Amino acid sequence: MASHPPGSPAMIPKIRPCLWFDGNAEDAARFYAETFPDSRIDAVHRAPGDYPAGKQGDPLVVEATILGMPFMLLNGGPQFKFDEAVSFQVATDDQEETDRYWNAIVSNGGQASECGWCKDRYGLSWQITPRRLTEYMAAGGETAARAFGAMMTMGKIDIATLDRAVQGVPA
Repeated sequence: MASHPPGSPAMIPKIRPCLWFDGNAEDAARFYAETFPDSRIDAVHRAPGDYPAGKQGDPLVVEATILGMPFMLLNGGPQFKFDEAVSFQVATDDQEETDRYWNAIVSNGGQASECGWCKDRYGLSWQITPRRLTEYMAAGGETAARAFGAMMTMGKIDIATLDRAVQGVPA
């Protein structure tokens, strides 16, 4: 894994999310890199000494790019867990892409939820959201109301069902 030369501030993003893991940040980064396009592990920084959640030489910080966005994954220990107060929404272009991401997350130890939400095996919440749903909601009025009503009955979002609801076709 490549690391950035010391003293090169242009390589350090101005802002990036830091996700707290309990010893499995590198595994999570690999999963995200395998699941999402434009994703990769950029660097793995090992602990220079023992710390409360690990030993010298353990992966401490993983720099990763997920869907083109820089992230820092920190092996901070068991003190903090993910919850639904923070989630990542992934805009999908079609049902195939929606199914691919949803299935990758849920079938690899994750958990399905409602309205397009799911959790990966690390406890991080994702919203796998077809762009069509976002467009329907932005349209407002009866279109948004019908799309919203259909979405509220779903786990994984089904675009064809949304389309039928918006058109007023009974389910």
